[in-house]
Amino acid sequence: MRLPNALHAVIFDMDGTLHDTERSYILASQRAATTAGLDLPDAFWHRLIGIPGAQAAEIVRNHLGPDFDFDSFAADYHRHVAALLEQDIALKPGAVALLDHLASIGLPVAIATSNTRVAAERHLSQSGLRHRFNVVVTIDDVARGKPSPDPFLHAAGLLGVKPQHCLVLEDAFNGIRAAHAAGTMPVMVPDQVPPNAEIAALCVAVMDDLHAVRASLAHYPSSRQVDVA
Repeated sequence: MRLPNALHAVIFDMDGTLHDTERSYILASQRAATTAGLDLPDAFWHRLIGIPGAQAAEIVRNHLGPDFDFDSFAADYHRHVAALLEQDIALKPGAVALLDHLASIGLPVAIATSNTRVAAERHLSQSGLRHRFNVVVTIDDVARGKPSPDPFLHAAGLLGVKPQHCLVLEDAFNGIRAAHAAGTMPVMVPDQVPPNAEIAALCVAVMDDLHAVRASLAHYPSSRQVDVA
């Protein structure tokens, strides 16, 4: 992986990038849909990956129409999500090794997630990663969520690093769009959906997993000096 700018910080998406949770959200959606007598393809749920919850809910509501009992569907979905994530918040392969490496070379890290503050704090604590991040930006901290650049711009500002010196790790199309719009260096680590031509063109690299990201940064020059944003 060759980066166009000096690397001063790394910003992580959370769901699907650090946490292996996207499959749980999709499974919960499918179970709620089945209960409601709906048959929606995986591609429909994949469109919602990386979109803030309220916005995703509005897309579903509009798709199903005004006569659909959306409130019952949403309540059923949230019950399924709570049950699935109460069992386990699994980490994506290579997450801990990459975070260890970034700490060893002195690169600050942050999270920019489309999830809520309450959910982010709970899930990061449950997965054992909360202490790794001094900066956690959630949908509650910005005016606009992904694909707007706001979450990544806010995270870079809190880190005190210019966006163009931030590597962003994302699994979702809208996350990559947001990272590119923010002027960062987006790297896609696909989870549920591989990149299409549009998304690949917005990335500085597409990597198989976080082990591959760590390997690509193994000999990258570290820099404790950051530019003030």
